This record gives sequence, structure tokens and C-alpha cells, in this order.
Amino acid sequence: MYTISCESTVDLNWSHLEERGLPVIAYTYIFDGVEYFDDLRKGDGLKLFYEKLTSGKQPSTSLINTERYVDFFRPFVEQGDLLHIAFGSGLSQSCANAIAAAEILKKQYPDRKIYVVDSLCACVGYGLFTDMIADRRDSGASIDQLYEWAMANRLNVIHQFYSTTLTYFRRSGRISGPAALIGNILKLCPIMHLDGNGKIVAYSKVMSESKAMERTLAEVARKIADGKDYNGKLWIGHSDCIKSAQKMYDALHAEYPNADIRIYDIGPVIASHCGPGTVAIFFCGESRSK
Repeated sequence: MYTISCESTVDLNWSHLEERGLPVIAYTYIFDGVEYFDDLRKGDGLKLFYEKLTSGKQPSTSLINTERYVDFFRPFVEQGDLLHIAFGSGLSQSCANAIAAAEILKKQYPDRKIYVVDSLCACVGYGLFTDMIADRRDSGASIDQLYEWAMANRLNVIHQFYSTTLTYFRRSGRISGPAALIGNILKLCPIMHLDGNGKIVAYSKVMSESKAMERTLAEVARKIADGKDYNGKLWIGHSDCIKSAQKMYDALHAEYPNADIRIYDIGPVIASHCGPGTVAIFFCGESRSK
């Protein structure tokens, strides 16, 4: 018997994770000194988060510490083996704490297999990757087979996205202050992806959201596996811009009619760093290591 677990930055709905049998450890975010847990859409936490964000309040986020991971892992390790899929180390150091927690528990439960996978993924792309692993579990794969598959395929999950505001990327250090100021004045939209180290790379800019959508769709077409015959998961994440996400959905559905296309909200931890107005596309394609 084994358990697959993950973290709330998968940005999938709680109901989906519960249905897939994927227990999740929640990140927290802070407004005005008050700590909130990411509720994965179980309540109205995300709605209230975006209301605070658009009113000008500035959130902060923190790592999950080793002690919390130990407490989260322990009940599953007491019952059997554990495969934990961690939020990518390119954007968070929490993964190192998860690995440290696993080492502590390996000493206490030497007969258990405890694996931690650094997903090198983020947001709904991290959720897509975790969901793919659950698919293989349901097809009968062993924990060892899943660990090997995850390590071999984590860079095949492509993260392609744009944003209509540079302010939050400046605050998180992704874009310089002067570049963000000029970009906001000129209404530039950065075109971004996650690289082979799981880090955000802003590699181009266009001068309107419509052009950002066009460029993003062109990048998807260039990178997606099997071209228009793609029939895998093709998931969309958005930060409080559902109309833009729906337009992207319609365009993707027209190009990839066999794909499993879904729209998800970008949760509070990621949105604390990207702000509102980000649209992201996640799918399988050629390895990000190339």
C-alpha cells in the first residue's frame, strides 16, 4: 500500500484532489499580519483573497517547514509507503524541507519507502503532473515505477503564460523595477515560460493582451506533443481573469479538439507573486531541458 501526496500549489480544486485520492498539505499566505490557509476552493477564501489583492493590500507567503511536513507525512508512513510530489524547487525552497522530513521519517520507519519528487513544476502545471501520476497509479503502477516515471518526465510538462501587469513580477524579482514601470505605461505583456530548472523566464514582450494570446497560442502549437492530434491534458490557469481564460479555452478547443481542456483558478500563493491578469497554459511537450 502506498499514498501519493502533494501541496496546495497544485491549484486544483479540493473536490478533484479528494476524488483522485491525493491528500494535500496547505501553504499559507498573510495579509496585514493575519495568516490564512489556502483552502483549495473549499470555501470563499480565494474570492476574499482577490478582493484584498485588487483593493491594494499586499500579501506575503512563507515556506512549509520541516516539522509540518513530518506531521503531515507521518500518518501515511504509519500505514504504508509514501510518494510525495513537491512544489518545484525553482520557485520555492519548501521542497528541501520536504526532503529533510522524509529523511527523518526514514530513520524512524526503516522498512518504509518514502520518496519526494521535486516536480520542477508550478501552479496548475504542477497539478497536471500530479494528476498524471495518479493516472498511472490507477493503472497499477508500483511506487517505484511511479517515482522513476516522475523523475524522467517532470520536464515534459510545459508551462507557457503571459501577464497583463508587471507590478507583481517586479515585487517578486522576476522583472526589474524600471522595466516593470515602462511596461505598465506601454501596456506591455511579458511572454513567459518555466525553464529546465523550474524557474520563470520572461523572454519576450508584446503590446496588448490580444497579441499576448496570439503569441501564447503560437508557442503552444510549437511545443505541444503530437500537434493538433494531442489528446492529453491541456489545462488553463488564470488569476482573476476568467473572460481571458475562456477565450483561451475556445481557441485551444478549436485547435486541439481531442484534448482534455479545463480551466482552473490560480490560487493565492502563486497569485501573491504574479498578481491578477495572468493566463497560463499547461500541457505535455518536448522536454524543457532542451
